Amino acid sequence: MPEEELHAIRIHLDRLLSERGMTLTELSAQVGITVVNLSVLKNGRAKAIRFSTLSRICDVLQCQPGDLITHDPAEPA
Repeated sequence: MPEEELHAIRIHLDRLLSERGMTLTELSAQVGITVVNLSVLKNGRAKAIRFSTLSRICDVLQCQPGDLITHDPAEPA
């Protein structure tokens, strides 16, 4: 099995959901993405995200992409 690629991208979906009093299931329904796919993103295991998906998440959570995703080169996953 190939070693998982290390990266320094952080996803802050948990924090944003908590701040908005929203569950992953509610976000899934409003964005139109499965809970499983959102969970992969939330847990930092996603290898990519479509701009259309990112845009829908930002619309629903009323945030900017930088609120959801940050780059921290000092701390690779």
